Amino acid sequence: MTHAVSKRYSARHGFAPMGRSAEYGFAPMRHSAEHGFTLVEVMVSLMIFGMIAAAGVAILSFSIRAQAATTKRLDDGAALVRTITALSADLAQALPRAARDESGTLRPAFVGENGSVAMVRGGWTNIDAAARPGAQKLVWQIVDGTLQRIGYPQIDGAAPLSATPMLTGVRDLTLRYRFNGAWSDRWDGAGGIPLPQAMEMRMTRRDGTAYRAMFLIGTGYAPPPPARPDDES
Repeated sequence: MTHAVSKRYSARHGFAPMGRSAEYGFAPMRHSAEHGFTLVEVMVSLMIFGMIAAAGVAILSFSIRAQAATTKRLDDGAALVRTITALSADLAQALPRAARDESGTLRPAFVGENGSVAMVRGGWTNIDAAARPGAQKLVWQIVDGTLQRIGYPQIDGAAPLSATPMLTGVRDLTLRYRFNGAWSDRWDGAGGIPLPQAMEMRMTRRDGTAYRAMFLIGTGYAPPPPARPDDES
């Protein structure tokens, strides 16, 4: 009886029992988790976020490394093309013109060894109209794994200009020279023949990639072929 009176009294003064609290806008105590996150839920969410972030960082790092590797390969390929083009142009315009070194010693027009080649080439563009000839003395050589091109401001007696690095990462360079079907590892104009007819270059890069290239020498200054009897008639 006392319990029944207590319920009526509480209802009369605006209080509802716990069993009916939901009818007056209050949620039971066992559903209080619906208004927030528990510690376990927060930790699971942080773990999932960390896994997603780690995966994103890994993908981004892979993309950056792949882009850097691709750029390096493209730059190296472009350097190789520039080197072959420049060497081909120099050899094609080689001149049978002897030159003197800094001490005044007369050197052959074309000196080729296993890892270097020295020559005089024509077609040296003179954009600034400087007081110099249109031909230039050049040296191609390998130094510490770098293929260099060295020019001279004058053909005779001048000191060399600064070396231009053309291609890096060269492990081995072998040059051979051809004349009348015969190959030689050295050319110095012996026998009164100033220029060989062709040059072979075998090059191995530090990554093991091997290249082989053939060049014609002095093609722009070869003597004209002899006239045939049919042409004279």
